[in-house]
Amino acid sequence: MTAAALADLEPVAEIKFGQVGIANLKLKRLNPDALAAELRAKVENAEKLFLRAPVVLDLSHLPELPDVEVVRDLLARIRASGMLPVGLSYGTSENEQIAQALGVPVIAKFRASYERAHDAPPEPAVRATPPPPSREAVVEARAPTPAASAIGMLHDKPVRSGQQVYARGRDLILTALVGNGAEVIADGSIHAYGALRGRALAGAQGDESARIYCQEFHAELVSIAGQYRVFEDIPKDLRGQRVQCWLEGDKLMLKKL
Repeated sequence: MTAAALADLEPVAEIKFGQVGIANLKLKRLNPDALAAELRAKVENAEKLFLRAPVVLDLSHLPELPDVEVVRDLLARIRASGMLPVGLSYGTSENEQIAQALGVPVIAKFRASYERAHDAPPEPAVRATPPPPSREAVVEARAPTPAASAIGMLHDKPVRSGQQVYARGRDLILTALVGNGAEVIADGSIHAYGALRGRALAGAQGDESARIYCQEFHAELVSIAGQYRVFEDIPKDLRGQRVQCWLEGDKLMLKKL
């Protein structure tokens, strides 16, 4: 099999979720038809996760930057799949010119990862302010003290559908139910001592050593440092069990506690 044929067997794009629920869609090669098919399959297989999910298109890993009309077509295909393209990720000045021509923002949240990938000296990242959430949100926004960071953020009330709890710069400790449609996020690890039925995103700022510990596992999605698994992809013998999740390389692992 030729190298080109082998390349065609690889996914066209890689998608990771960040701390505010925006997905970074990293395009690995330019194949609009294959991209559309991959995204449609993701939406069909995990509708709760991907349908109407906001997406930032990352073109920085392509050998050369596509022209404006090609990028316009890519954004249209993302929208047609059921996802919602909200902009382009930070890149070169040419990338910003494309964004301006299309009338979409450049999301600087992904600036640091782009620069590391290109071995350039890091600049202070400027975070884009996300739009006000349509759901009720419970957000921890204060910078933690060293003691607080060691202790973690304790949340002792149920997290119900449409709510979000975020432990910035620390672990998150949950002592009550996390319901279907709820979202719990931590820059560190997540410790759930009640039933976990919503989404749990640990290592939200990229900490690959973060873990998720759960007493009763029914999660719709679990994610560590952007790598995720959805309910349909979780072994049935783990459902309702005490479970821990961690990363081995780029693979999200799960096993009973």
